[in-house]
Amino acid sequence: MKLTAIIPDELIEEIKTLTGGKNITESVIIAMREYINQKKINSLIDNIQKEPVVMEDSAAYIRKLNRNR
Repeated sequence: MKLTAIIPDELIEEIKTLTGGKNITESVIIAMREYINQKKINSLIDNIQKEPVVMEDSAAYIRKLNRNR
């Protein structure tokens, strides 16, 4: 998708430096993917904080599950 956007030069230069992209397009794509991934990670963290994963009793629980097969 082609897009025209007015982005400050200093922001573009910082994105290029931080992402190591070969050009502006690659740098912006890398930055956008990183942003999306970070948002997904933050969402998972929020979900786990609201509803923590509970591990059942260790070895005894596993043995019981295996025996009931």
